[in-house]
Amino acid sequence: MKVKSLVTTIYLLVCGSLFAQSATTEAYIKQYKDLAISEMQRTGVPAAIKLAQAILESQSGMSTLALTANNHFGIKCKAEWTGGKVYQDDDERGECFRVYPSVEQSFKDHSDFLKNRPYYTSLFKLDPTDMQGWAYGLKKAGYATSVTYPKSLLKIIKDYDLEKYNSFASVKATPQPVTAVLEKATETVINDQEIIYTKSSLFPRGIFTINRSKVIFAIAGTTLKDIALQYDVRQEDLLTFNDMPYTEMLTTGRLIFLEKKLKTGSKSFRIAQPGETWRDISQLEGIRLEHLLLYNQASISEAAIPSGQKIWLQPSNGDSSMTTGSH
Repeated sequence: MKVKSLVTTIYLLVCGSLFAQSATTEAYIKQYKDLAISEMQRTGVPAAIKLAQAILESQSGMSTLALTANNHFGIKCKAEWTGGKVYQDDDERGECFRVYPSVEQSFKDHSDFLKNRPYYTSLFKLDPTDMQGWAYGLKKAGYATSVTYPKSLLKIIKDYDLEKYNSFASVKATPQPVTAVLEKATETVINDQEIIYTKSSLFPRGIFTINRSKVIFAIAGTTLKDIALQYDVRQEDLLTFNDMPYTEMLTTGRLIFLEKKLKTGSKSFRIAQPGETWRDISQLEGIRLEHLLLYNQASISEAAIPSGQKIWLQPSNGDSSMTTGSH
């Protein structure tokens, strides 16, 4: 009986440890998935591979190197490194590892490390969804010495369904028609299934159009500078196009127009949905905020509009001078 009790205790301890480890990893993914996605958009390093490497190398953010040096990828100093350094045993005793001011810098340096070193050039010729190619390619290029490194990465990708972040990060270069926008009532969120919702719409990835104006849905953590560089639009113009004050980084996912919105909507009116503000409707309908307020004889307010209220998107008095829809 004592042996059976001991076995049961050990089993419960092991199960508890595995559950705690899984919960830690899930929390780590939730915290850094948006950063991995934005890095894939910036450099082409698959988000799933980046997350798997970070989980493995940093022990889901709990390794000594991650906690003391913000180094989540085990990147060593190398000759070109001029930043902070820390020393610890790895393949050899007292090896030099990079120290970063933030986790974000670690993620970015990992992307640049792969992108700019000739050993990894072949990886960027692979399909970004080719997880086996990337996993074994990293090992072949010398990123890790462990013979089980590729299998470990692939297991993490499978266990935590990380491949979905690759498809989410894919950016289409050509505009999609507004018919690609699917209606779905929900709160603004980028959920765990990586379907983009905002208020009342499900938006496609990359550039699409709302009311004949080019727009993207930018994820939380994206900077206006990155958007401006990627789409060749001046940062100050982005602020004007989107009727928004200056902000360094988007704290929530939101629509960002890449050109002026039209003066009138594609339909005469809209029924306000729960929680919508004038700014929300301006973005969702692709109509300039000043004209939206004019048509509804309203003043700007961040308070939600009463649900069910009719919102005019075109002049209700038949004034043809305001219905040209021009940029």
